[in-house]
Amino acid sequence: MQTFISPGATLALSVVILAACSNLPAKADRAEQADSDTVDVKIIAFNDLHGHLEPPHLSVAAPGPDNTMVALPAGGASYMASAIRQLKLKNPNHAVVSAGDMIGASPLVSALFLDEPTIETMNAFGIDFNAVGNHEFDKGSAELLRMQHGGCTQYTQRKPCALNGRFDGANFGFLAANVFRKNGGTLFPATGIKSFGSGAQSVRVGFIGMTLKNTPNIVAPTGVAGLTFRDEAATANALIPRLKNQGADAIVVLIHQGGAASGGYNDHNCPNLSGEIVPILERLDPAVDIVISGHTHRSYICDYGKKNPTKPFLLTSAGQYGTLLTDIDLRIDRRTRKVVAKSASNLIVQGDGFVNDKGATITPSTAYPRFGKAADVDAIITRYADAAAPLAQRVVGRLTATLSRTPVASGESPLGNLVADAQLEATRAVDNGGAQLALMNPGGLRADLGVPDGGGELTYAQLFKAQPFGNNLIVKTLNGRQLRAVLEQQFASGTNTVSQPRVLFPSKGFTYAYDLRKPVGKRIADMRLHGTPIRDGTSYRVTMNSYLASGGDNFEKFNNEQQVSGGDLDVNALESWIRTRSPVSPPELNRITRIDAPGNAR
Repeated sequence: MQTFISPGATLALSVVILAACSNLPAKADRAEQADSDTVDVKIIAFNDLHGHLEPPHLSVAAPGPDNTMVALPAGGASYMASAIRQLKLKNPNHAVVSAGDMIGASPLVSALFLDEPTIETMNAFGIDFNAVGNHEFDKGSAELLRMQHGGCTQYTQRKPCALNGRFDGANFGFLAANVFRKNGGTLFPATGIKSFGSGAQSVRVGFIGMTLKNTPNIVAPTGVAGLTFRDEAATANALIPRLKNQGADAIVVLIHQGGAASGGYNDHNCPNLSGEIVPILERLDPAVDIVISGHTHRSYICDYGKKNPTKPFLLTSAGQYGTLLTDIDLRIDRRTRKVVAKSASNLIVQGDGFVNDKGATITPSTAYPRFGKAADVDAIITRYADAAAPLAQRVVGRLTATLSRTPVASGESPLGNLVADAQLEATRAVDNGGAQLALMNPGGLRADLGVPDGGGELTYAQLFKAQPFGNNLIVKTLNGRQLRAVLEQQFASGTNTVSQPRVLFPSKGFTYAYDLRKPVGKRIADMRLHGTPIRDGTSYRVTMNSYLASGGDNFEKFNNEQQVSGGDLDVNALESWIRTRSPVSPPELNRITRIDAPGNAR
C-alpha cells in the first residue's frame, strides 16, 4: 500500500544518503525471512533517464577476465523493464523509485510526443515514486502537472495526445518537497509512504523527494515562474519527524542532486567523493537511512559512514539513461522499528550488442546478467518509434567532419559557433529589422554532431539529439553597453563564475576579448561587429533562444531587454543551415580571445 502525504507550508526538504553496510543474507534467500522479527525490503532505483526509451548505444566498463575491463552494452527501457521485474521476483516487498530527470532533454521518440511515451512506459514498469529533477521543469509547471494528472491541454508548441488522442498521466507519484507555490503549498506532495505486510506485522518505508535548490538557475525562468526552491537538507530534516509520526520505519531520500567519485560503479568506498551532494549530506539528519541521488549522471555506491561516522547513510546513483539500476536491500526490525542492515549494488542493464559511433562492436558478456526485451514495454516504444520514424530518418545534409560541442581554451566550440551562425541566418530577415549577431548557450547543446557511417549523412534525429529543447529563436535590441553587461555575466552571475564561466558561443562577424584578471564589470574588451568597434550608445539586434531570452543560465540581463521579434525553433534553424550548405565543415574558432590565457588562447 502506498500513500502520499502533503507537507505544511513551513516544512522544508532535505536529502539523505544510505550507508552501505552489508549484513543481509544472499539475495536469493531474502524473500524468505531469516528471522520472523525482521522484514526485508528491496528498493530498485534509477535516475536521469531523460526519456531514453530506445537503447542509447552506450556501454558500461566492467571487470572482465584477468582483471581487464570490458565494455558491456547497457540501457534501453524494454531491457530495464525485464531487469526490474527479475529484481521484484527476488522479494515481494519492493518499491521502484526514480531520483529525477525521468523526462526532459529527451530523444526524439519521447520528445516529439511531449514525453508522454516515457510516462506510459514508466507506468508499465510499475514505478512508485519519482522525485522531480530540474529537467522536469523544462516546459513549465503546468505541463509538468499534466504529466502527473493527464489530459490534453496544450501548454507548449507541440500538440499533446498526438498519437493516442488521450493521455492519462502517471499512475505513480511525483514528489517535490522543496518546490513551493505562492500559496505556501508544494507543487507535488513532499513525501510518500509504502507499507509492506499487514497489521502489527507490517513495516513502512517513508520517501522524501526533491530537486536541487539551484533549479531556477538552470531552467528557463518561465519554467519555474511562481515557484520557490528551498534548501534541500533543511527541507528533509523538517519532514523526518512527520514521517516517523506516520509510522515510517525507514527513511529514504530521493534527491536530484549528486556528486562524483573516482571509483567504479560498485566501489563502496567511493573514493574522492565530491560535488554539491556532500554539503547536503553533512547537514542531513542521521535518521535518514538511504540517499538515492542523481543529476551528475555519475554512478556510485557510497558507504558515507566511512567518511563521516555520524552520518551513516548509504548514498547511491545509477548513472544515466537507464544503463544501470541500483538494487538496494533493507532489513527492518519489527520490534525496534529500525533498519538493522542495508546494502546496495549497481546492476548493469545489459541487453543486445551494437556498433558504436567509432565503429567498435560492443558485445554482451556471459559473465554478467543479460536481459531480454519485455514484450509489453517494447510494444509501447515501437509504436511511438514507428510514428516518429519519418521525421527521425529524414536526411538533412552532410558533414565533412565531426562538430564537437566541447569548448577550447577561449570558450568557443565548433558546434556552438555553427549553431550561432545558423540562428543568425534564420533571423536575418525577420519582420521589423533582421538580426545582426547571435549568441548561443553551451548548455543548450546536448551531443556532438558526428559523422556516422555512410559518408557523413546526417538525419533529423541526430540534429534533435544535439538540440532537444525545442526553444524558439528570439531577437532583442541591445545597445553596446547592454551587450557588454550580458557578456560580463558569463563570469559573474549566479553560478557563472571565473572558476566556472559559462561562455556564450558567438556568430561569425562578432568578436571580442576577455581578461579574467580584471575586476567584475571590466573583463570584456574590444567588442567588434565585422571589424567595426561596438559602441555603447549604438543599438544592435541580437538573436538568442527563448531560454536565454527569459534570463536562463543566469543571464537575467537578457530578460530586461525588449524583444523585437520571434523566430522558428532552434533545431529547425540548424537543419536549414546544414541543408543549404551541405557538405558543412567545422567553422573557425577565431571569434573570442582570452587575454589572460597563455599565448592569448583562442
